[in-house]
Amino acid sequence: MSEVLLDEELLSGYLDNLGENIVRQMIELYTQQSKIYLNDIQGAIKEQTSDLWQEHCHKMKGAAGSVGLIKLHRYLVTIEKSQDSSDKKLEMTDELQRLNDSAISAFNHWLNAE
Repeated sequence: MSEVLLDEELLSGYLDNLGENIVRQMIELYTQQSKIYLNDIQGAIKEQTSDLWQEHCHKMKGAAGSVGLIKLHRYLVTIEKSQDSSDKKLEMTDELQRLNDSAISAFNHWLNAE
């Protein structure tokens, strides 16, 4: 059994309470913002600044959670306070990008199926 990517209960509540147009705007805004978060996280690696790494991961974690991206949120929880080497953090960032892309795709697929 694969791990759940989305909090469908939360997302269904958003649909019921806010409507499809607002939910589409939410994921569009998240998609745009996630590019900034990922860029900032990569910048923190280049600067070798654990505080910035943690700050940017924390921001992305909150955003992912607010739009119901469960698996991505959980991954960010595990890496947020990492004190690993820059090389290891680059690996984490690659995985973060992959999970983010998968989560956005799953969200859009879910929304279009509703």
